[in-house]
Amino acid sequence: MSENTVISTEQDSSSLPPAAQRLIEAIRNKTARLGVVGLGYVGLPLAVEFAAEGYSVTGIDVSEPKVTELNSGSSYIQDVPTAQVGPLVASGKLKATTDFSVIRDLDTVNICVPTPLRKTKDPDMSYIDAACREIAQYLHPGMLIVLESTTYPGTTDEFVLPMLERSGLKVGVDFFLCFSPERVDPGNPQFQTRNIPKVVGGITPACTEVARTFYSQALDHVVPVGSTRVAEMVKLLENTFRMINIGLVNEMALMCDRMGINVWEVIDAAATKPFGFMPFYPGPGLGGHCIPIDPFYLSWKTKQAGIEARFIELAGYINGQMPHFVVDKVQNALNDVAKPLKGSRVHVMGVSYKRDIDDVRESPALDIMMLLERRGATVSYSDPFVPELRVDDRAWQASDVAEASAAADCVLIVTDHKLFDYKELERVSKMIVDTRNAMKGIVSDKVIRL
Repeated sequence: MSENTVISTEQDSSSLPPAAQRLIEAIRNKTARLGVVGLGYVGLPLAVEFAAEGYSVTGIDVSEPKVTELNSGSSYIQDVPTAQVGPLVASGKLKATTDFSVIRDLDTVNICVPTPLRKTKDPDMSYIDAACREIAQYLHPGMLIVLESTTYPGTTDEFVLPMLERSGLKVGVDFFLCFSPERVDPGNPQFQTRNIPKVVGGITPACTEVARTFYSQALDHVVPVGSTRVAEMVKLLENTFRMINIGLVNEMALMCDRMGINVWEVIDAAATKPFGFMPFYPGPGLGGHCIPIDPFYLSWKTKQAGIEARFIELAGYINGQMPHFVVDKVQNALNDVAKPLKGSRVHVMGVSYKRDIDDVRESPALDIMMLLERRGATVSYSDPFVPELRVDDRAWQASDVAEASAAADCVLIVTDHKLFDYKELERVSKMIVDTRNAMKGIVSDKVIRL
């Protein structure tokens, strides 16, 4: 077990309800049987960390291919190497199933299912609802349930708790319910599940203490807070902060573009100030499952309280317009050399939502490629992490970088993977529109920067 830093005073377990005392003892001596519902970017790394600490962990997922691959000892998540998963599966510490009835034999269940937005930008709670209905069928005394899926403040006590209490069991006495926001950052070599501080808030103090004990067995830092609503709001604040600041710097990029100012040089110079400034960088739009989505959970919830989230809505609009701005940039660059966008070949470099990962969820590249095709361009792409790509009914296969770049009328850098050879790209390409400042330090008339 890792050495843990716990922010808050540990509660005397003798003052806790008997069910909590028994569960804490089982957690500490590693006889507790753990479950994780949802084996994606959040659930699988969490399951692996606890299995590596010697716990018996059962992953539950509705995807038969995921379950089959995991039970074969292979990982389908980039940040979780197969070399780590294989021995845990072979030892019996980690297994997966599509059968929710295994919950009747589990002591803890972490809910790590998707929480997308509907097209109307209101929360799609169907995945949480389905998971909680299954858990409620098999809920038994002495269980800890933790929701990790990002959602709006009030979800745990207003939405999840009533479903679980239909069993007749009392929260904080017979079972324990908490919210703990996931903070996964795919592709981050420095911060991963184990060493990212883990915020947790329970329905009751006993719930919080059970979850604090649970997480501290495998994670380095546990941060208890006063309620589930505080814990839910923490994640929304974190990602709203990033979304609004990215919206600000994207708007700054639009201004600088119109005035002929190099926005990247402006940011680098501003970042030399040792206080009062934190650099954010413009780009082709927001991607990933968190930053483009989570703030709108807060916006939706505040509207229920009669409050308008103006910063969120404005930043969302600016960030949402960036793919259109990028396509305009490509079209104008082609116009400058007497070429129309319609009929031109545009080669996109990178389609994942950020560098050096294989995740294309909400990637701005998807919108950009579709917008380019709608304007009549012939679009191809290269990405060492994404060999094939599908958007609605359209499908692409990744192309060879050198061949496709040399053949293109314009190369568009959307995701700045480190594996790309940018000097060679400049040599073989006719024109490059760079949305990430990937060509920084390369002086060339071929390069048009965001």
